[in-house]
Amino acid sequence: MILKSSRRLALAAAVFLCYGQPACSADDGNGLVLEAQTMDRSADPCTDFFQFANGKWLADNPIPADRSRYSAYDEVSERNLANLKTLVEAAAGADDQDKAARLVGAFYHSGMDEAAIDAAGLKPLADKLAQIAAISHRDQLLPVIAAQTVQGMSPLFNFYVDQDARNTLRYIPQLAQGGLGLPDRDYYVKSDAKTKTIRAQYVAHVAHMFALLGDTPAQAKRNAATVLAMETRLARASMTNVEIRDPQATYHLMDLAHFAQVDRRVDWPAYFAQIGLPAPGEMNVGQPKFFAEADRMLAQAPLDQWKTYLRWNLIRNSANDLSKPFVDASFDFYGRILAGTKEIPPRWKRVLMSIDGLTGEALGQLYVAKYFGPQAKAGALEMVENIKAAMRDDINGLQWMTPETKQHALEKLDTLTVKIGYPDTWRDYSALRIEPEDFAGNVLRASAFEFKRNLAKLGKPIDRKEWDMTPPTVNAYYNPTMNEIVFPAGILQPPLFHVDADAAANYGNTGATIGHELTHAFDDQGRQYDANGNLKNWWTKADEKNFLARIGNIEKQFDEFNPIDNLHINGKLTEGENIADLGGLKIALAALKKSLAGKPQPAPLDGLTVEQRFFVAYGQSFRGETRPERLRLQLATDPHSPDKYRVIGPLANLPEFAQAFSCPAERSPLRPADKRVDIW
Repeated sequence: MILKSSRRLALAAAVFLCYGQPACSADDGNGLVLEAQTMDRSADPCTDFFQFANGKWLADNPIPADRSRYSAYDEVSERNLANLKTLVEAAAGADDQDKAARLVGAFYHSGMDEAAIDAAGLKPLADKLAQIAAISHRDQLLPVIAAQTVQGMSPLFNFYVDQDARNTLRYIPQLAQGGLGLPDRDYYVKSDAKTKTIRAQYVAHVAHMFALLGDTPAQAKRNAATVLAMETRLARASMTNVEIRDPQATYHLMDLAHFAQVDRRVDWPAYFAQIGLPAPGEMNVGQPKFFAEADRMLAQAPLDQWKTYLRWNLIRNSANDLSKPFVDASFDFYGRILAGTKEIPPRWKRVLMSIDGLTGEALGQLYVAKYFGPQAKAGALEMVENIKAAMRDDINGLQWMTPETKQHALEKLDTLTVKIGYPDTWRDYSALRIEPEDFAGNVLRASAFEFKRNLAKLGKPIDRKEWDMTPPTVNAYYNPTMNEIVFPAGILQPPLFHVDADAAANYGNTGATIGHELTHAFDDQGRQYDANGNLKNWWTKADEKNFLARIGNIEKQFDEFNPIDNLHINGKLTEGENIADLGGLKIALAALKKSLAGKPQPAPLDGLTVEQRFFVAYGQSFRGETRPERLRLQLATDPHSPDKYRVIGPLANLPEFAQAFSCPAERSPLRPADKRVDIW
């Protein structure tokens, strides 16, 4: 679950089966309830709730060799990938198909033809490597950077088109820091032993990739050192992942003349013309300091260093689409070393994920036709409306917020848009050429298609029907500039959502997820956007001060957690997600109670009361294990806390949890009253 601030990018089910997972619990005629047999009833829910809710599942579900983690979301993802495989294999072998089926079928066929891919070697990149090799003057750098930009490779920096955060009725170009091969700037600047080791392994990986490109061992070693030096310069000029969370700090509106004062020695008009944008107009430059350093590097760094860097950017972005030696080398560093994954996923999974990332709405058409019906959509929409009503009650009842700010908050809530399942209008891929025998070429053409589609938004009305996730995605998001929450069909599947489930189970799982995304509209980032999606302060000074004090407390709480080694959760980095987890859980519980008001109290099921089922369902939604390498990577880069702490962190602030399990004072998970966080 994310608050969408940049482009990021799998799943299926039916209603009454658990699809290869342990058999679903018995029900009382109202449908599925919990997977109660996956709990560990010997654990004390008051002192070890994560084990109580998930202990047997954790013991029975070791992390698969081709994954760096395994969770409830990965259960759905694995099942969905298998279903997508069936769909695309049928599409690849059928003669009479619709356009979407023909496209994904041909794309899949090209990706599965490993013999042809291996035989092609570096041929798909030959013209691009030749363009880099031909650079003999500094003026030739920007055309190559522009060409890589159009192919979706983001050399040196990131470029895309999105809404103007302070005038969301228009699209503008967006420029942001980038150009790094390691996951985050801190990997270049930190001096602890573990980070130094990863840097050394990265340099060895880069050298290996240059050797695969044909460099001698000595050349490859020198080139890898050049890449590290150039990326380190970019990293030192980059904002931290905490600093970049502040939308005010990353908004710098300027026209081309103003931008030329930041980046004085680069022919930006020529660059924009080469990417197809001769008149960019006003743009947002997210990190002027970064672009000033990039300007110095473009003017000062020797051409040979730039040619080395551009070769690396090309091969780093293309390795997974090439022959086996490149695929294996890329996995060895990014999969095995950084994430701890033991084995590379089978080719069919990797190809499907590429297709979903590049042409996901064509794949999505096949998916929703078979695996997401109107009953599921209607059920999810009903739950959303109930949770919005509970959020309205919550805002009205806040003791710490003044009526003036409440009025603006309610306006934002009332204008919030909800999208469920899949787009109303499917993306048109008719201009995209997919060749059954050219996988790497298909990836490049699909990337260029998406770049041009994004660029074409400029000057057009805002497309409020657009989706930023594909229908099969097992995730959800809040988009602050659209003021919308979006739930793809992929996340509305068992064991995350059952149309006919016990209400307590659905509200504890999917209901808390809906509440989570809704709370993002009012977290540390989302609360800075108004009802129209504009970056605009609608808070009184007193309310803002009170809010900041409260989120400071949740920051401190998560700073205390130490998941591995001496690494603690970064409370500032994870602040927004932690606020959303706590708020979403509270609002979902209130919505459940509201839905049961005036009705007979539901009888216990599986020995659990309705409140206990709610909390167990919440705990089971985050069941999962993570490899140590992936956990270290997550703590360094991910705004989400590790799964266990997304359960025990919020529960330590909820008296309702301790009451539900009759926890005595000496075993209560609750923090002292003066240390609890109460925001939404």
